[in-house]
Parts: sequence; C-alpha cells; structure tokens
Amino acid sequence: MGILYFSGYIKDDHIFRLTDDTGIMQHSKYSLPDPKHGYTTDDNARALIMALMLYERYQKEKYLNLVYRYASFLLNAQNEKGRFKNFMSYDRKWLEEEGSEDSFGRSLWALCFAVSNKHTPNGLKCALAHMLKNAMPNVAALNSPRAKAYLIIGLSHLGDEEIYYDYRNIRELIVKTADTIYGQYYDNEDEEWKWPENIISYSNHVIPWSLAAAYRATGEKKFLDVAEESLDFLGSITFKEGYFKPVGCNGWFVRNGKPSEFDEQPVEACEGVLTYLEVYEATGDVKYLKRAEKCHQWYEGLNSKGISLIDIETGGCYDALTKHGLNLNMGAESLVSYIISYLKISELEDKKFSVTAYGHMKNQY
Repeated sequence: MGILYFSGYIKDDHIFRLTDDTGIMQHSKYSLPDPKHGYTTDDNARALIMALMLYERYQKEKYLNLVYRYASFLLNAQNEKGRFKNFMSYDRKWLEEEGSEDSFGRSLWALCFAVSNKHTPNGLKCALAHMLKNAMPNVAALNSPRAKAYLIIGLSHLGDEEIYYDYRNIRELIVKTADTIYGQYYDNEDEEWKWPENIISYSNHVIPWSLAAAYRATGEKKFLDVAEESLDFLGSITFKEGYFKPVGCNGWFVRNGKPSEFDEQPVEACEGVLTYLEVYEATGDVKYLKRAEKCHQWYEGLNSKGISLIDIETGGCYDALTKHGLNLNMGAESLVSYIISYLKISELEDKKFSVTAYGHMKNQY
C-alpha cells in the first residue's frame, strides 16, 4: 500500500485549508484554495461521508466539527420542494434554484449514510432525517441512472430500526428503482456491449455498485447477476494493462468507438474501490478484492503514468492524470475521493492483520 497508510495517520492539512465556515470549496489553484469557484452541494455531500468516516476511525473532535459543517451546508442547500441547489458563489449566493438529478442522488446517498451511522450524534441525526423526509417525495421522478444508483446505494444503508421511514417501503423502493436500471441494461446490452447506456462516461462504477447493493438489501439475485456482468465488462476496459486506467473524460467511450485515454479522474478510482468491495461482500470472490486494491493503488503510482497523485506535503490529491502528466490543481472532488478510498482500503488492511481475520485473509491470498 501507499506511504500514507504505513505512516499510521492521514495528513489532513488540505482538508482544513479547503474548508471554511461555509463548507468545502470546489477548486484550488495548485494547493491554494480558489474562492472564485465557490462551493457545490455535490462536494459537500461527499465530504460529509468523508468526515464521518474520519471521525469513525480516529474519534477526533475536529472531524466531528467537519461533519456538522458539511451537514449544515446540505441543510442550507435544500429548497422548499425537498430538492437541492448545487452551485454557490463564494459570497454565499446560490446560483440556481435546483441542481442536477445526479447532485440530488449524491445528497441522498450522503444523508442515508450519515443518518444510519452509529457515530452520528442524535440531534444531528434528527436533522438529517428531517432533510431525508423532505427529499423522499422527489425520488419517483428521477430519470438519471446515476441519480437512481446513488439513491439505491443510500437506501441500502438504512435498516428496520430507523423510525423516520418504514423499512418495508425502503425495500420496495430499492427493488422498484433497481428494476429500472436492470431493464435499461437489457434494453442496451448485446454480446459485445454489457452496459445500460450507449456510452461509458463519468461515475461509471456506481451502476454495478448500486445493483450489488440492491441484491444485498433485497436478496434479488438478478440484480447481482447484472452487477457482476456489467462490472466485469467495465473491468475488461479499465484493466487492460493489468492496472486500473479509467476511461478519460476527454471524449469518454462511445459505443463502437474507442475509450478516451485522458484525462483520468480521481473520482473513478474511489468509486471503483467502493464498487469492487461491495461486489466482494456480495460474492466472496477474491478477484473483486484484488481489483479494489488496484483501484486505490492508482492514486499512489500504479497507473498509466507511473506517478503518484498524492501531494505528500499537504495530503491533497491532484485533479487528474493527463496526456502530459499531472493536473497539479487539488480540488474537493479529488481530495474527498482519495480520502474515502484510503479509509476503505485501510479498513481492509486492518482486517488482514487482525487476529480474528488473519487466517481467513491468508487463505485467500
């Protein structure tokens, strides 16, 4: 694993530099936070997940303070309809009345993750549940497959002990939403193309991740079958050289075309980690565990350029691998993606070396 894991701590300087009294800023110029681009709900939703994971692992008050900061941003972002505004300028003025469906889906993922987390303080949990209740009437109108995927992933965290929403309804909603992705998959797949769209673009892994999560929440085997088939197809594209190489955002991969080589985005590696671990938990197949590790190692130099995306000086993550090397800016999406990936892989490493799990893991490797 990477240098930061073996050091026994995580360097969080860039998290606190990028976060101010409002929330986490969207962009930086190199390592310097860039106020000109303001904030997004997208970033603050994912940062809420990151902060809770940090607090769960290290139990430090500074991370709990971040949890409150990012959750407060979401509260401010929610409009009267229960949807979420996304873009905010540095002077705290919203630039729209309603953000994209994908932004809404990511917000629901964060709310469900936080409201179901045992480390979330009770008063905060009630506020999060209030936001979630206000948002839920909007889910039936979602069309974006990624928004639906984030919704499923979020709902899969909720258990029958939650008082704000009946678990039977949650299960029904997971099945209903996953069925639409399942149907879209069979509308588009053929012998050579195992994907629910005619393009592989951004945040690709969330689609098989959501179907695996739907299987684990409902026991519907058909969702796992499509999760594995679509993930293996995606892996045949992103692991051609033996290491993880996500489809580049400069052109994507249109059906019957060729995958764009660059720019490779950090969010793809993080969601790859989370997806492969979800499918591993569902199947027990160690090949998914190994691919999760390779997705994380992309950050630390096991990639098409053979260079680390982690700035050892600040703990930040560079924004992309380009044709010519690194994009040396370090924005919120890149940083949060890396930290979440790091924490999930750290959990895996802890299990490998724990007394109870060591023999099991040794047999697998």
